[in-house]
Amino acid sequence: MNINLSGENIAAIINRYKHAWILSYFFVYLAWFMWLEHNIVPRYWMHSPLDDLIPFVPAFIVPYTLWFAYVAVAVVWFLFTSKSDYYKLCAFLFIGMSISLTIYMLFPNGHRLRPEVEAVGLFTTMISRLHSADTPTNVAPSIHVFNSIGVHIALVKAGNTGKYLWLRVVSFILMISIILSTVFLKQHSIDDVFFALPLCLAMYVLVYKTTDWNSVLAWAAALLRKTEDNA
Repeated sequence: MNINLSGENIAAIINRYKHAWILSYFFVYLAWFMWLEHNIVPRYWMHSPLDDLIPFVPAFIVPYTLWFAYVAVAVVWFLFTSKSDYYKLCAFLFIGMSISLTIYMLFPNGHRLRPEVEAVGLFTTMISRLHSADTPTNVAPSIHVFNSIGVHIALVKAGNTGKYLWLRVVSFILMISIILSTVFLKQHSIDDVFFALPLCLAMYVLVYKTTDWNSVLAWAAALLRKTEDNA
């Protein structure tokens, strides 16, 4: 990645990375998600007998919170290094996240698995703050699980990252740790994890097996040129 600020003015940089506009989806997602958090009342409670066998392990708050960096770093990396892989990752994440939010609206769900947590140490303090900010609703499918798998697939499939074995291994370990954290923190039922898997499969087929990305990139480039001409 080579961004030479001394050799390019601001206008040239903006033009070079104008595909970043797609990230405005996050504003739509956050507004949509917050509306669901405040307005959707669960009618379906997620629970599996397996949940009762899984202990509550506060240390899993570490990989759970690393999810935010895992997703953000991957998106930003591809934004600056590979436009095609960036579009693929954004399509995988954003379409899947929109489908998840739609499911929450049509299938209002939540869980009653959270234990009472007393903030007596670093991990439990972090969990207590998480509980105060994130309600146990809108959980199936788990977006934490879905996005973690999507990022790992993108890193493995991309030419500029997939060629490094160490990176694939680290990404896989982090992905599995994040998935495990959702159930060991009682943020999700194991059913929420299972709900995310077919969505991941569907998005993988759509994004990496059936979509002609040369046509998509050509269409996107034409759309951006038309927008510039009309500006």
